[in-house]
Amino acid sequence: MISYIIRRVLMAIPLLLGITILSFAIIKAAPGGPTSLLMDPNGKPEDKAKLEEKYGLNDPVYVQYGKWLGNMVKGDFGTSLIRRGMPVSEMILNRLPNTLLLMVTSTILAFLIAVPLGIFSAMRPYTKLDYTVTVGSFLGVATPNFWLGIMLIIFFGVQLGWFPTGGVATLNAPFSIWDRLHHLILPAFVLAAADMAALTRYTRSSMMDVLQQDYIRTAKSKGFKEQTVVLKHGLRNGLIPIITMFGLMLPNFIAGAAITETVFSWPGIGRLFIESAFTRDYPVIMAVTVLTAVFVVIGNLLADILYAIFDPRIEY
Repeated sequence: MISYIIRRVLMAIPLLLGITILSFAIIKAAPGGPTSLLMDPNGKPEDKAKLEEKYGLNDPVYVQYGKWLGNMVKGDFGTSLIRRGMPVSEMILNRLPNTLLLMVTSTILAFLIAVPLGIFSAMRPYTKLDYTVTVGSFLGVATPNFWLGIMLIIFFGVQLGWFPTGGVATLNAPFSIWDRLHHLILPAFVLAAADMAALTRYTRSSMMDVLQQDYIRTAKSKGFKEQTVVLKHGLRNGLIPIITMFGLMLPNFIAGAAITETVFSWPGIGRLFIESAFTRDYPVIMAVTVLTAVFVVIGNLLADILYAIFDPRIEY
């Protein structure tokens, strides 16, 4: 198992390196550049030359990339161009816990709801329950999360007043776990909705294939209860494709977090990325892009490890 994990980690290194090269090239190709944000629009050409020399922007591109990569490996992502002098790493660390809380809660919520629904739907195919779950799944996949978020805010936040319409906590209120959970429920549900719907369909399809296998029919013929057969004999094999789905869900959560955090004014790195994109804060954009790539690679690595644990056919 250790050698398997080491191989997967080593395979991720060139992937991350390629992502940093591509991201750096895209940022360099963007119009304007950092000097347009740092200097007066009516500034003189010599002022622009001084800024480029100060920040190393007149160096060759490969030299700029090497300096940036070396600083990034040490945890130094530079300073924000908009919030003058504020380290980018500090900005990310201030918001990262909020994003992780939202993503972990959404992941748990998606699995807790989708997997049981998919199993029950597979156990009772082509019934009213199955059709209801299927229709709900298609609606969940087809509904944009920004529209769903706005509708939930209007209905549950404005009209009924059951939940807050934004933020991570009540302003000027003492810390309270319930207050945090109260603010977390709506954005977590919105972020989980699309993947919850897709996960339900995957679980149903996988479990239906497993329940038609010979060993399941043999177990039923021996007099075991249906719930025992499904949970003890079918669930482990049925969840193997779902583990692969878990690795693919993490990029969707990260991409959806940017929209969900913006709709609910949730102070996370997704919202920070959107704000930085509008203000052309290039160091922040680069840092969040690399951090997102790291999360995606970690998610796929976890999926590979879980796949190897649950599927005995995988050789380490």
